Amino acid sequence: MAMEIDEPKPEDLFRAAEKGDASLFQNLSEDSLARARSLRNEDGRSLLHVASSFGHPNVVSVLSAADPSVNGVNATDEEGWAPLHSAASIGNLEIIQILLERGADINLANDGGRTALHYAASKGWLKMAEILISHGAKINKKDKVGCTPLHRAASTGNSELCELLIEEGAEVDAEDKGGQTPLMHAVICQNHQVALLLVRHGADVDIEDKEGYTVLGRASDDFRPSLIDAAKAMLEDVNQPPNMMQLQKFMDALMSCLVVHASS
Repeated sequence: MAMEIDEPKPEDLFRAAEKGDASLFQNLSEDSLARARSLRNEDGRSLLHVASSFGHPNVVSVLSAADPSVNGVNATDEEGWAPLHSAASIGNLEIIQILLERGADINLANDGGRTALHYAASKGWLKMAEILISHGAKINKKDKVGCTPLHRAASTGNSELCELLIEEGAEVDAEDKGGQTPLMHAVICQNHQVALLLVRHGADVDIEDKEGYTVLGRASDDFRPSLIDAAKAMLEDVNQPPNMMQLQKFMDALMSCLVVHASS
C-alpha cells in the first residue's frame, strides 16, 4: 500500500514529471493522483505530456496506469499534441510502447496534421516506424502541408525507412500541397540513394509541381553530376533488383540536362 504524503503543489508535480521522479507519484493517494492527472500547465500540457516529452518511462507508466480510460493518453495540448506525439518526436521507444499498451490513438493528428509516424519518418527512425506500422499507423496520411511519412523520410535520406514505407503501401507519387512528390523532396535535400530508390520503384520523373518544376528542375546544378555517378553505380551493381529501366531513363534525362546546361 502506498504511503500517503502531503499533497504536492502543481508546480512540484510538473517538476517531478520533468525530472523523472516516479516515486513522488507512486506515493500519492488515489484521490491525489486523480487530481494530478487533471492538471494542465500554461500550454495545456498534462503531467503525462511532460513526462513523455522529457523521456521518463517510469513516470509515464505510473500516470498512464492510474487512468483506466484512454482519455489521459489521448488528451491533447493547445497545439493538438498528445503524449504519443511527444514520445515520437524524441524517439523514446519504451514510452511509445507503454502509451500504445494503454490505448493511445496511433493515428491521432496534431494541429499540424502530423501523426507519430510523421515524426518517426522526419527523424529517420526505422525501428520506431516499424513499431508504429505494426500497430496500425496509416502509411499515406497527409499532414497540413500535404506531406505523407514518405515525403518526410525522403527528406532525411534514410533509404531503409523509405523502402519500408514503400513495402507497406506508401504512394510513391503522392503530392504535397505544392505538388511536390517524395522524389522531389529527396532531390531538393540532395539524398542520392533515396532519390534513386524512389525512381527504381516507379516514381514519375516527369511530373511537375505547382511552380512548374520537374524533378530535374528541382535538382541543383552541383547535385546532378553526383546523382549521375550514383545512378551509374547502381546500374552496374549486379546485386541490384532487375527492374532498372526507370532508373536508366532517369539517368539519360540527367545526362541530357547536363549537356543542355553545358552548351548554354
